[in-house]
Amino acid sequence: MRSLEILFIVINILLTGWLIFAKNKPQRFLLIGFGVSAIFMLIHGVIEGMRLPMIPAYVLTALPLILFVVRSIPKSGKAEERTARKGSKLKLIAITALAVIYSAVTVALPILIPVFTFNKPAGPYKIGTVAYDWKDNSRDEILTSDPDDKRELMVQIWYPADAKAKGKKQAYHTNVDAFAEGYSKMFSFPKLLFTSLGYVKTHAIEKAEISNAEPSFPVLIFSHGLTGNKMQNTFQLEQLVSQGYIVVGIDHTYSSTASVFPDGRVAALQLPEIKKFSDLDKANEQWVEDAKFVLDQVEQLAANDPEKRFTGRMDMNNVGMFGHSFGGATSVQVLMTDSRIKAAINMDGALYGELRIPEDGLKKPFMMMSADSSVENLKTPTGNELDMSKEIWPRFAHITTGGSYWLILNKTNHLSFTDMVLFSPLFQLMQGSNIREALGLINDYSLDFFDHYLKNKPTRLLEQNIGEHPEFTLQRG
Repeated sequence: MRSLEILFIVINILLTGWLIFAKNKPQRFLLIGFGVSAIFMLIHGVIEGMRLPMIPAYVLTALPLILFVVRSIPKSGKAEERTARKGSKLKLIAITALAVIYSAVTVALPILIPVFTFNKPAGPYKIGTVAYDWKDNSRDEILTSDPDDKRELMVQIWYPADAKAKGKKQAYHTNVDAFAEGYSKMFSFPKLLFTSLGYVKTHAIEKAEISNAEPSFPVLIFSHGLTGNKMQNTFQLEQLVSQGYIVVGIDHTYSSTASVFPDGRVAALQLPEIKKFSDLDKANEQWVEDAKFVLDQVEQLAANDPEKRFTGRMDMNNVGMFGHSFGGATSVQVLMTDSRIKAAINMDGALYGELRIPEDGLKKPFMMMSADSSVENLKTPTGNELDMSKEIWPRFAHITTGGSYWLILNKTNHLSFTDMVLFSPLFQLMQGSNIREALGLINDYSLDFFDHYLKNKPTRLLEQNIGEHPEFTLQRG
């Protein structure tokens, strides 16, 4: 919970206790109690913003006013008063029990549906960000029925900002209604559970001045998971940018949680119909083309940015790619087919796509990251039509051949590589481990990998930690 939310809830629970147990409460005290609670609610609403999970707490504010009105009603006769007194103890017990239950709900809802925060970036750079709406007029949009549609992508670029940069911090999601709808489809949970995401802030400053501490910065392309979005790994990309990388995030339109364009158009999530693994291999072709198109646009920015921000500041000789799930599979495919990508990381992505990893390995720097539960799912026969152990697991046969790395995180699951585990403590309980520590490991090894292969720095972790450890296993071919 946010600090003013905690204070407001504590005040209202104490006020409720006073209303139940204090005797001879003067009428004016009821009005004072209502006034104090209402003022704190107003302060919280102005500074932090009011949200749905706090509704039970907001209702408590009205209790003193309701009691004031009830006590203002003329009292009944003496006979009725004697009857009422006989049941007063039972009434007090019932009211107390209801108050305890209601207070528990009041506290639990904002805890279970929090406004979470991202860890402060550890690197020396602040973070700037800018968004682009890029249309590929050479490709038809195959996910709509309009024959004139061309493939259009929303792209976010995060970059190292000047140490003195100040300005508006980017919201995690600018159109929370569209994203709440997408998350509702993804998780099959009510939409209102995701409305609090509208209050989550990042550390990125919109259109900040790019840092002049280095002549240019290596570039990383990020591809989200199927039904995910370009913001879904903010925990990771902010840390990379703070350490001197430019990160380019792609929303794969209609396959992302939501794509919100500058003119207000929303390309809503379209859940794909998957009947066989070849459907996913085919769908991956569009994502590979998305990544290559974005790379083309980034090259143009690096050569001649109309806003002068990135001209000469992107090191296009040192470009990497990373992605989660379907985006991780895309990263592998682009690594194999585009000479501009020098190194790549696949985070818990099954190896979908047209090409297979050759028997002699990828011949380029590569790291696979996996959840231990995902590896078990890949290996375990299911007997149904989409049995990953028969078709997908064999594709991992040469994953470490030729010197590639494979990092398997213990007590993790598929969402452990995204911000989504921060959405609720319930997701963290499902994981069974300290999620912040797991996210820290992902950040540490991602940085070490890209630092070594794109900045030519000695490894700090990769070569030093081959083998089994309590939190992870690291293999190398």
